[in-house]
Amino acid sequence: MNAPEDLPVQVGFDTAPEQYHHWKLGCDGPLATLTLDIAEDKGIAPGYKLKLNSYDLGVDIELHDALNRIRFEHPEVQAVVLTSGKSRMFCSGANIYMLGTSSHAWKVNFCKFTNETRNGLEDASEHSGLKFLAALNGTTAGGGYELALACDEILMVDDRSSTVSLPEVPLLGVLPGTGGLTRIIDKRKVRRDLADVFCTTAEGVRADRARQWKLVDHVAKPQQFADAVKARALELAKRSDRPGGQGVALAPLGENSIVRVQIDAATGTAQITVRGPEQMKLERNADWYPLRLARELDRAILDLRHNQLEVGLWILKTQGDIARVLELDALMEKNAADWFVRETLGYLRRTLARLDVSSRSMFAVIEPGSCFAGTLLELALAADRSFMLDAENGAGLALSALNFGTYPMVSGDTRLNARYCGLAPELERGKVYDAKAAGKLGLVTATPDELDWEDEVRIAIEERASLSPDALTGMEASLRFSGRENMLTRIFGRLSAWQNWIFIRPNAVGEQGALKVYGTGAKAKFNKERV
Repeated sequence: MNAPEDLPVQVGFDTAPEQYHHWKLGCDGPLATLTLDIAEDKGIAPGYKLKLNSYDLGVDIELHDALNRIRFEHPEVQAVVLTSGKSRMFCSGANIYMLGTSSHAWKVNFCKFTNETRNGLEDASEHSGLKFLAALNGTTAGGGYELALACDEILMVDDRSSTVSLPEVPLLGVLPGTGGLTRIIDKRKVRRDLADVFCTTAEGVRADRARQWKLVDHVAKPQQFADAVKARALELAKRSDRPGGQGVALAPLGENSIVRVQIDAATGTAQITVRGPEQMKLERNADWYPLRLARELDRAILDLRHNQLEVGLWILKTQGDIARVLELDALMEKNAADWFVRETLGYLRRTLARLDVSSRSMFAVIEPGSCFAGTLLELALAADRSFMLDAENGAGLALSALNFGTYPMVSGDTRLNARYCGLAPELERGKVYDAKAAGKLGLVTATPDELDWEDEVRIAIEERASLSPDALTGMEASLRFSGRENMLTRIFGRLSAWQNWIFIRPNAVGEQGALKVYGTGAKAKFNKERV
């Protein structure tokens, strides 16, 4: 991946609080505080300084980790306050110089990961009982305000100078690409005409008007700000059902033991093989199979997306015992109300959802010895095509209760329902379907016999590699989601269709484009054609 100034940077996604440069995590009873205090000289790549509490990919990697620490290590926490360690500045958004000098791929992957991290706040509020309060103690712009929009409530300081703004259109010639435009309409119900004024006013609006326009929920004078934040956070905590008790430390992952990734640069493919479970008991540690699976798979997806740009096809495989996968799924279903199991299912849900919005082709290959069942069947259901060997003593697949709503896509629909466009046939839970039955039900794409198996899979892979990556990205994104849209599908769709397009247009990134000349004193020159 090309980083700012075209320097190749290998992005790592493993971190821990003692390694953070930009966030401080503090817990006090039912409240946790995440304080954004950006270290200017600690950008993830060289070539820019993170001034004015602006952020880059490294800041969001730390936030992603911090949220998981709260989920698993601090079950006593019921509400999280996000605030700033800088005086009179909450966050100025994504670093402009990073965006202006980054490759297109870097910008796109940065926006997508940031989106997913913001979505994770809303996911935790809905499913984990964690409530979030954005405490805006100073000026809040662009991606900083988008972070606030992902919280349950926003409390803003009324110091007669601090503002909230989405200045991307007037200042940068781009869009609030992590959901800002969509959330103010869909989530905060800001009137369209007021939103139009807001999003074209570079200087933003101060506290009184922000509350009047529903851009924030509460305001407080500087003298009362700290007390108001604590009081509001405690009120939010009352809406939580998190139980407290002993947390589970997220020990460093180290080498993978469940997910194996093999890259073939010559064919542009990555084979992702997931080993099935062996132990069927509930273990409260970071090595419990479902939790470790979520963490390893999450890391593998992110590594492939950010560091292996020319690997365009992921081949999904599993190895193990179908009966054991179903048994473990039954255990998780039985204990779904347990806070630790609930958080683990949430981690799996968010990780699997990364597959659906990844701009990669995915083929599932189901062979003898595979264990595509229940939770692991979601991998095959996420694939664009699935191939199942039809042979004596051949492959099987099975569904569990968890396939019927536990792991929805970002659309809120199950992968099963999306597969059948809402017209799913009767499917039995726990029954092992062979290739003939799976093919007849439409659970798989093709069921070649032993004679044709190798050639059919090979030809499909070769054909995929011959097609335009850009056309495939657009096609796959259009086909993976059926039925009604929701806020998140609109955010991801608009990111792909509009923000990505704008990012390659001269008006944004040309030599006289808004991103290129920002901060130089020169004025952007725009091609006035409306395309």
